[in-house]
Amino acid sequence: MSLAPVLLLAAWLQGAPQPPATQPQQYFRYHRSVMAVQGRGEACSVIDPGIFPNAAPSLKDLRLYQDGREIPYAVTLSEPEQLDSDSARVLNLGMRGASIVFDLEMPSRSYTDVVLDLTGKDYLATASVTGGDSPDTTPTKLGEFTLFDLTSQHLSHTTTLHLQESNLRFLHVVLTASPAPGTVGFTASPQMVQGATVPPSREAQTLYTTAIALRDIQQRGHQTVAKASLPARLPIERVSFLLAPEYKGNFSRDVMLSVHAAHQTEVERISGAILRVHLNQTGREIRQQQLSIPAVLGSNLQESAQLEVAVENGDDAPLPITEVLLEMRQRQLCFDASVAPKPELFYGDAALPTPQYDFARLFSPSAHLIQAQLGPEQRNVGYHARPDTRSAAERHPDLIWIVLMIVVCVLAVVALRSSRALPR
Repeated sequence: MSLAPVLLLAAWLQGAPQPPATQPQQYFRYHRSVMAVQGRGEACSVIDPGIFPNAAPSLKDLRLYQDGREIPYAVTLSEPEQLDSDSARVLNLGMRGASIVFDLEMPSRSYTDVVLDLTGKDYLATASVTGGDSPDTTPTKLGEFTLFDLTSQHLSHTTTLHLQESNLRFLHVVLTASPAPGTVGFTASPQMVQGATVPPSREAQTLYTTAIALRDIQQRGHQTVAKASLPARLPIERVSFLLAPEYKGNFSRDVMLSVHAAHQTEVERISGAILRVHLNQTGREIRQQQLSIPAVLGSNLQESAQLEVAVENGDDAPLPITEVLLEMRQRQLCFDASVAPKPELFYGDAALPTPQYDFARLFSPSAHLIQAQLGPEQRNVGYHARPDTRSAAERHPDLIWIVLMIVVCVLAVVALRSSRALPR
């Protein structure tokens, strides 16, 4: 019995992989034109949410081409230049008459908001703030701010000084606090000042793009509920609420987000709160509003998911919510329009690795970027499935065992015939 057929099958299993095509654009399922590029220089276009479900994870398969040439690009992500909050050191804390006075040594950067860590409940306070580059310089008046805690009225609290953009090294605060109307038991003292934190400047806040707008708002018992189906890989990083413009009421409501991924048994939950307080009590104007909550949803990376947004109304009337916006941080696709004024964007080829461009490593957004816009998504009419470059053995691993079994059987037959030919 000949081993030639077995050897031929083994050679086929180890055959050379198929060569890749010379036109890589044909392996992309989708493409979009880049429109409205005016002038020469670096241009950027906002990446809309529609790209994410059809692109590879982390947008690693995005490619720009013009006249058959691959064009380098960079993807920017909107985020504060200074990501974390800093602490401000409290100095010279004490009493001056009925007011609490103290200084704050600020971090060496620009800032806008200052959040005071104050103890106590059910109070109204006025904070007069001045500042300077040193404690001995003539102070600059920065304004008066109303702080409050209205826990008994179920209206939350605020201890934030909303300043204009500043980089003064020291702040001087005169804090005059008194019990909220209708409450007793609060006494102002220096011990209520526990510290202060300085968030990133408002001038460097994150920009967001609406990914999904939910308008079907339902009432379920004491909850206001909105539901959404999240496509795979669509990032959701903030949830915002729009109220009917004629509604002027004050409120503070807890919010619960529940996310159930398609192939997971556990439900991911994220909690937050929305509030609005517009009051004038004892001559102090109180204005605070927070209609968004951060929500980095981990289940939206590689598979679809069901999202439920529930606002807890308690025994109060439901809020007139007109829309719930699921938002993502703004991402931009940037390239050199001097090299490629009208490129085409291709995506939908999961086999591609993340590109490595010098342009992306060296790119730094400037104030003089040219605005570009992505055209509508289109299917690539020249699409062809990427050839399988694996060897036949990798594509058909079960055949290896079949070949081995055939070889063993052939060797057994040869051995049996040889044993019969031997003299007894």
